[in-house]
Amino acid sequence: MAERAKRADPRPQPRLYLITPPVEDAAAFAVPLGAALEAGDVAAVLLRLAHSDERTLINRIKTLAPVVQDKGAALIVDGRADFVARSSADGAHLTGIDAFNEALDTLKPDRIAGIGGLASRHDAMLAAERGADYVMFGEPDAAGRRPAFDAIEERVAWWAEVFEIPCVGYAASLDEVASLVAAGADFVALGDFVWREPRTHVAAAAQRLVLPETAA
Repeated sequence: MAERAKRADPRPQPRLYLITPPVEDAAAFAVPLGAALEAGDVAAVLLRLAHSDERTLINRIKTLAPVVQDKGAALIVDGRADFVARSSADGAHLTGIDAFNEALDTLKPDRIAGIGGLASRHDAMLAAERGADYVMFGEPDAAGRRPAFDAIEERVAWWAEVFEIPCVGYAASLDEVASLVAAGADFVALGDFVWREPRTHVAAAAQRLVLPETAA
């Protein structure tokens, strides 16, 4: 998930970012995950893990890492920066500026450090200053709440205009994908709806990644 040049011309084609449900059976989940990765241009997969002991969690990551990486995508672990190097993952996604700051030394300079759950523009700017590889806007919190979609579009547009660090916009449905692309998202994260029909939904989302200036 490389940094783009500010106001690049032409703008790079946006890509997809998949977010898994909490995975308990990694071997079983490899099947729908593989189908999703084959259906569209996926840059990264954020792996969420169901609760278990440390060894089991690391083994789940090790099971799914080659499924993702063999398709040219990055495997990002949700929250557990301490597992990244031990499991052959590519990086970690942290929620909130405090968690990001605590994990940064564990991940840098060799691993991806992404951040979401940003409560304010100030926190987003702090993450940029500390070297975040990407920021995410619009994902639900632990209680399933998310900002109004027009507020998410506004935040994505602000970031895309001002900052070089890539921005991930979270789409809770297929209907939100094109709007996030138009706002300036470099990557569009797909919510839980994808896993009901992974191949179909990823393919449909990929078709909505067309940049506004290139649309017919």
